[in-house]
Amino acid sequence: MIEPRLNQSDKIFFVIKNQVYDIYRLAIPIVLSRAGMMTLIVVDAAMVGHFSALELGYQSIGLAPMMFIIVTSIGLMSGTLVTTANYFGSKNLKKCGLVWRRSLAYAFFLGIIGILISSFGEEILLASGQNKALASGGGKIIQILGWSTPALLIYIASSFFLEGLKRPNATMLIMLLGNLSNIFLNWILVFGNFGFPALGASGSAYSTGAVRIIMAVSIVYYIWTLRDHIKFNIRGSNNIFLNGGWNEWSRMRKIGFGGGASNAIESGAFSSMTIFAGLLGIIELGAFTLSFNMLALTFMFALGFGSATAVCVGNASGRGDIVEMRIAGWTGLALTIITLALLGSLLALFNSQIASSFTQDADLIVKTSSMIAFIGIVLVIDGGQSVMAHALRGCGETWVPAALHFISYILVMIPLGYYLSIISGRGIAGLFESILIASVLSLSLGSIRFNFLTKKILT
Repeated sequence: MIEPRLNQSDKIFFVIKNQVYDIYRLAIPIVLSRAGMMTLIVVDAAMVGHFSALELGYQSIGLAPMMFIIVTSIGLMSGTLVTTANYFGSKNLKKCGLVWRRSLAYAFFLGIIGILISSFGEEILLASGQNKALASGGGKIIQILGWSTPALLIYIASSFFLEGLKRPNATMLIMLLGNLSNIFLNWILVFGNFGFPALGASGSAYSTGAVRIIMAVSIVYYIWTLRDHIKFNIRGSNNIFLNGGWNEWSRMRKIGFGGGASNAIESGAFSSMTIFAGLLGIIELGAFTLSFNMLALTFMFALGFGSATAVCVGNASGRGDIVEMRIAGWTGLALTIITLALLGSLLALFNSQIASSFTQDADLIVKTSSMIAFIGIVLVIDGGQSVMAHALRGCGETWVPAALHFISYILVMIPLGYYLSIISGRGIAGLFESILIASVLSLSLGSIRFNFLTKKILT
């Protein structure tokens, strides 16, 4: 094990410089890939929003429970990223391919569950208190999107694998292909071109499903045909279930269960915000959705930096380099805050122009503009807490981030959001205020935990 010598400033400076380089090198393509994932949603919202406010409402309310299913599943597969990074860092390369093949089976299994749940889309929305018309339109969107869930999760699992190997560039390029395909297919199916009927939100959902399949096939083919596939045991004949038994899955499962719980908590809480917005009316729902989509799009920078931080912390953990674990976590947080502060300033400066690009509805533009100006602040804090959660997972922490998210987003944000938006009458402004308060709490608790954990390791 490397002996920590923190009193040597030259070593600390050298490590920090290397971590800044590694995190940025990894984060940029990951950010573009994550942003591309959100861009699919943002473009869908923009094109459907130009079609009609009602169809945008169907899409928005349908996407909320669907995102809960997807984000939870992504969390369950987060063990792919951390485990691959650990094996890569420890030079145990043959096990990397086995991790990927197991993750494909896991992703397909979770995707089938997603299909089954999505078949009850309308019933889920009715149970949440939505009116019959909105639940019927949104439920149809859920059902259409549900069928492509296995393809999406296979793509995500494969992208995690490539990120763990520090090879995120292919993921970025495939996501670019997906976005270009999505714009073209939306133009055809949403507005009705080339002889197709104008399907509105349903057309956007069909387009999304086709794009997911394209991306899944592309990334699996890329990994399967890697020039150095033998080095990583990509095509290994060893049975993913019998080789080492289920115990070999234990680390992936442990990390994944914690990540899944954490993502489920966050996604469920944010879905509740969308439900509250739906209770405020169609215009308020549309304004919240468009503003939140912009927050989510820029939040992809945080997820990119978070994944890069988790990889760097995980690599250092695999090597037994205790000093780098600590430095990687704090460096990732600092770079995230600086980057997101710049992005937040741009959102505040161009809030009206951004809102106008999504819709032509005057009332919707006014409400959306004011919220986009505010979410610049939310972005910095929420992004910071996400990076801290990733750093903790890179250290091997599994359930602590989930517990911190439960406290911040379930116990604090949901009741506070309902109180501020509905009881106090602050509308969607109250929803974003509750998100900010919960994010401050989550960042504070996560930072305290990471500092305590790494100090404990060092001593």
